[in-house]
Amino acid sequence: MSYLDHFKLSEQPFRLTPDPEFLYWSKQHARAKAYMESTIWLADGFVVITGEVGSGKTTLLQSFLSELDNDVVYAVVSQTQLTPTQFLQAVLTEFGFKPFDKRKVELLDMLNMFLIEQYSSGKKVVLIIDEAQNLSTKVLEEVRMISGIETHKEKVLRIILAGQPELRETLDSPGMKQLVQRVRLRFHIGPLDRSEMREYIERRLAVGGHKDPGLFADDSFDVIYRFSGGVPRLINTLCDTALLCAFADEKHTIEALDVISAAQELNWQEHESNTGAYDQLRQIEMDRKVGTESHVTQIELRTDDELVEILTFPLGRVIVGRSPDNEIYIKSKFVSRHHAQFISDESGCVIEDLNSTNGVFLGEKQVKKYRLRDGDKISLGVYELIYHDLRIKREFDGRDTITEETEDGDSGNQDSAVNQK
Repeated sequence: MSYLDHFKLSEQPFRLTPDPEFLYWSKQHARAKAYMESTIWLADGFVVITGEVGSGKTTLLQSFLSELDNDVVYAVVSQTQLTPTQFLQAVLTEFGFKPFDKRKVELLDMLNMFLIEQYSSGKKVVLIIDEAQNLSTKVLEEVRMISGIETHKEKVLRIILAGQPELRETLDSPGMKQLVQRVRLRFHIGPLDRSEMREYIERRLAVGGHKDPGLFADDSFDVIYRFSGGVPRLINTLCDTALLCAFADEKHTIEALDVISAAQELNWQEHESNTGAYDQLRQIEMDRKVGTESHVTQIELRTDDELVEILTFPLGRVIVGRSPDNEIYIKSKFVSRHHAQFISDESGCVIEDLNSTNGVFLGEKQVKKYRLRDGDKISLGVYELIYHDLRIKREFDGRDTITEETEDGDSGNQDSAVNQK
C-alpha cells in the first residue's frame, strides 16, 4: 500500500512546490493579494510585499497572475542577481524581445516604446520582481527610473516587488529615499497564528483528497506550531514527515508524539519564535501514562561541590539547557540552549545529548545516549547533575522521601523538593 492510499489521499497535500490550488487565504495573504490587485486599477501602482522564506509569497503571486484579465500584460523576473543591463535585458525578454546585442540606452528606449504602445492599445503593464531582496542598489535605481515612464496623462508601468525581510531593510536605508517615495503600498506577511495554521493544514488535506476530519489529532497542532512557528513551508515539511513516520508505523492518526518523531527525524529544535515544544511533549507523555506514581526522577543540580537545587519529575522527557523554557534551566555559556534530555519510562531513564556544543559527560567519558543508573553523575560544563530513581528509594523504605548522601558518609532525610513546570 502506498503513502497516499494509506491515508486516503489523491495527491500529496504538503508538497513544497507552489500551487495556487492549495493556497490558504489567511487575513494577511488576502490583504497582500488586495495590495497586488491595486496595481491594476492604480496607474502608478507600486507595491512591495515581503515575508520570510516559505511564507507563501510565490504562491500568492501565481494566484494573482492566474486571475489577470486579458487587458493586462505582465513580466515576471525572478533571477535578480543581475547588473543593471542584465536586468533590463531580463525584463525585455519576458515581454518577448531578444535584446542581447543592445546597449543600456537602447534597452531603455525599447522598454519605453513598448510601454507607450501598450498604453495606446488599452493594455495595462505589470512588472513583477520576485526574490527582490537580491537586487543591488544600482538595479533598484533602474527600477525607480522605469517606474517613472509616463505619457502626458499618467504612468504606464505597474510594479510589484516581492522578497524576503532583507528587502525591507534595503528600502529603509538612506540611499533608497527616492525609490521609497514611489512605493504606494507595503506589506509584510508574517507567520500564521495557531488557529490559522490548523485551518491551513486542514485545507491542504482536503485539497489533497482526505475527506474525513481527524487525521491530525487535536494534540498535534500545538506541537506543529511550536516547531514550525506558523511558517507555511516549515508546516508542510513537518506535516509531510509526520505522515511518513505514521505510515511507517502503520498508524492512521497523527498524534503529537508522531510530530515530535518527525521533528527529531528532521533534527529540528522548536522554532526560534516559540519556546516550550519539549514542555508540550513531556506533558503529552505524562497525560498518556496511567496508574504511575507522581514523580519518578530526581536530579540534584550542583556546581563547585555546592547544591544548587533538587528537582523531581514524573515520567516523560525533561530538557536541560540554557533557555529559560527548559525544565532544568542552567544559565551558563558552556551549556547549549537545549543541551540534553532525560527520558524516563517504566524501565528506567536515559540521558541523550541534543547535539550540544560542549557535550554530555559521565566522568571522563563523553556520551551521546546512555541508560542511567541510580547515583550516576552527569557533567555539563561546570555543572554536575546527579540522577536518582525515586522508585528504587520507595521500594527500599516505602516512604516518598529523598535521602541525600553526605560527604562523610552519613545520611539524612529531607523533604522532597518539587520544581515542576
